[in-house]
Amino acid sequence: MKKLKACIAGMGFVGAVHAEALHRTGAAELIAVADPAKAAQKAEKCGAPRGYDDALEMIERERPDVLHICTPNRSHYELARFALEKGIHVLCEKPLCSSSDQARQLCELAEERRLRCGLNLSFRYNPQIMQMRSLISQGKLGRLFSVHGSYLQDWLLYDTDYSWRLETDFPGETRAVADIGSHWMDLCQFVSGQKITAVMAEFSTFHRQRKKPLHGSETFCAANGAAREWQEVPVGTEDCALLMFRFESGLVGSCTLSQAFAGRKNQLLLSVAGSESSLCWDSDCGNRLWWGRRDGYNQEIEKAPELLEEPARRVTGYPGGHAEGFADTFKQGFLDFYGSLTKDANAAGCYAGLEDGLRLLQLCESAALSAREHRWVELP
Repeated sequence: MKKLKACIAGMGFVGAVHAEALHRTGAAELIAVADPAKAAQKAEKCGAPRGYDDALEMIERERPDVLHICTPNRSHYELARFALEKGIHVLCEKPLCSSSDQARQLCELAEERRLRCGLNLSFRYNPQIMQMRSLISQGKLGRLFSVHGSYLQDWLLYDTDYSWRLETDFPGETRAVADIGSHWMDLCQFVSGQKITAVMAEFSTFHRQRKKPLHGSETFCAANGAAREWQEVPVGTEDCALLMFRFESGLVGSCTLSQAFAGRKNQLLLSVAGSESSLCWDSDCGNRLWWGRRDGYNQEIEKAPELLEEPARRVTGYPGGHAEGFADTFKQGFLDFYGSLTKDANAAGCYAGLEDGLRLLQLCESAALSAREHRWVELP
């Protein structure tokens, strides 16, 4: 079978992770990357034969089988649409685009061209997340009562911390909700098997003015007053969001999101409570899953293939005692997405598609509307 060819648009932090994962999986040959800054050097560093300053030019010239979109949010729609019109499958970092209207257009285009468009929500591919999903689907928790959790970071704690993600024309209506909340909302629906039907939100912006370095700032690289030249700019998106949810079948939930929580670098916490038992997963110790009971001993499930359910074993790359990490979830996600293209029977079949991307955009838009109008907002 002819090997698939892939290109990557955007070679910042996450683009480099995509390149590494492609090499590790062997699912496709990385033939080119695009980035407006030092494209040739970045191509050489990540093992791609060619580098382009312009992503559209790369797509036109290379005509890959799959385009990976790892650029800032505002360019996702243009690149995805251009690729789909050229008959190219797409794997996009979230968000899929800037609005649910744009997402609907991509859904129609992909269906018309019979192409796949996946959203890279890599948390799905942690083995213990798959274990949670499997145990819940088997009814091991009983009737589901509630879902709770948080996603906390501290990289925007100070007013000297800056990133393109703070600029309103990049992320859209929300920041913390769209940037990290989308991962949490996807996971709570993924593991519970139930969709969120309504949301109530409260947003807080701790730094209404931030110091923007005049010479640019990379995501996750705090300025902390080190920049010699900067300007104060207004910030219109939230540093923190408190969310409440209603699900199908009476399930309820809540979540705290913050990018200004000192000491938490990138912690996602997800708890699901049922009538018989509960489960809790903490990304800071992501190879373990806590299982709680009222009338028996609590249990901590180790990540060991022989102890996990079949769906979790499929996304486990190493034996027990050998930790699975951040980059491994990308590897497993890519195997799943590319497996869907080659009809690989071993693929997990759990990658997020266009309908998932549309749903997450609707959730972000509904949360923003709720925060503005201080009311519950029903989803379409």
